[in-house]
Amino acid sequence: MKFSAYWRLMRFHKPVGTLLLWFPTAWALWIAQRGQPSWSLLFLFFCGTVIMRAAGCVLNDLADKEFDQQVTRTKLRPLAAGELKTKEALILLCFLLFIALLILLQLPAACFLWGMVALAVATLYPFCKRFLAAPQFILGLAFSMGIPMAFVASNKPLDDSCVLLFLLNFSWIVLYDTLYAMIDKEDDLKIGVRSTAIYFAQHTHLIISLLQLVMQTLWLYLAWMLQVSASFYVLWILSWGILIWQQKLLMQAKPELCFKGFEISVYYGAIMWIALIL
Repeated sequence: MKFSAYWRLMRFHKPVGTLLLWFPTAWALWIAQRGQPSWSLLFLFFCGTVIMRAAGCVLNDLADKEFDQQVTRTKLRPLAAGELKTKEALILLCFLLFIALLILLQLPAACFLWGMVALAVATLYPFCKRFLAAPQFILGLAFSMGIPMAFVASNKPLDDSCVLLFLLNFSWIVLYDTLYAMIDKEDDLKIGVRSTAIYFAQHTHLIISLLQLVMQTLWLYLAWMLQVSASFYVLWILSWGILIWQQKLLMQAKPELCFKGFEISVYYGAIMWIALIL
């Protein structure tokens, strides 16, 4: 029973979040290493992604235990439901961070500082919903830290391609996490938790459309800069299908459909990864 609770606390039963964290890092590795990333870097970054996403979930549940008990979607999480004690979650968090440190030490020394920055931002994020109107902006930074780390680990400068990738990924994160926040919007309003789903209010649909447009435009500019093959543009066009699908789901304004819109973001990430590989 405890194993199941620990597993669910780390969200290993919900791999969508791990994939959404992994895809931008994979994009960066392919771009930084011109389509030929080393297997060792791929392995280290993937393991680091899995461990840090798990640690982030544990930290988030520790910070939000009282809030989670008041939200329909989260009240059965292991900490909120009392399956695990705070001390047990803290021990698990320390263990995960220790594993993450071991992985970080296998990367070039220049990555260490970036790893510490990533940890600081990830630690800050769970508390932002208490005082920041748009906490998804901090999540956008936290989920983008793998990009500069991939460039640094590849001994590449943080050039224009890195900046463009960071910006378009930031837009993508705010986009899909706003869809995710739509699920809890009513509960969040009752308990005073903030999110872009609340902050954007009646402009949510418009802002998500603009974020999609910005993201796709930045991809085009990045593709032109990198002189990619024609197959990239074919898959870029195909990726619009996912974005239009999200728009249709959002228009119905139902929590379960917004969640579906969030989940299919994985398809977008995969399509753009394949676009860079081919």
